[in-house]
Amino acid sequence: MLKIGLISDTHSYLDPKALKHFSDCDEIWHAGDFGNKAVADGLKKIKPLRGVYGNIDGADIRIEFPEHLVFTAEGLKFYMVHIGGYPDRYAFKAKEMIKQEQPDVFICGHSHILRVMRDPKFNNMLVMNPGAAGKEGFHRIKTILKFE
Repeated sequence: MLKIGLISDTHSYLDPKALKHFSDCDEIWHAGDFGNKAVADGLKKIKPLRGVYGNIDGADIRIEFPEHLVFTAEGLKFYMVHIGGYPDRYAFKAKEMIKQEQPDVFICGHSHILRVMRDPKFNNMLVMNPGAAGKEGFHRIKTILKFE
C-alpha cells in the first residue's frame, strides 16, 4: 500500500519538518502554489513527486506541472487541482472535471485550511486539502497530510 505525503501552498518555503515527516512516504503530492522550482526540486530529492501548479506559480512550475491532474493509484482514481473548493462550493472548472472524471478522491489546495471530508453528492468522493505548509498567508499553523 502506497504511503503518500500531501502538501500544498508552500509559497517558496520548504519546511525541513515536512521533509522529515515525508521520509517514510513512497510519493509526495503537491496541490499547487509551490512558489518556486527550488521547492519542487527539494521534494524530488527525497521522493517521487506529482503535482499541479497554483495561481502564484510562474512559468518554471507551469512547464513541469499541469493545472489539472487525473491519475490512478492503488486502484483509486484521483483528481488534483489547486483551486478546487469544497462540497457545495466547488470552483466551476473543478466541478465540471469532477462530473466528467468521477474520481474517488479529489485533492486541492488554495484555501490554506486543512480539510478531509466526504461528498455524498458525488458518490461519497473523498475531498482532501492539506492546508498550507509555507510561511505566506493567514494560517498560523503549517499543515500537511499523510495517508495510505
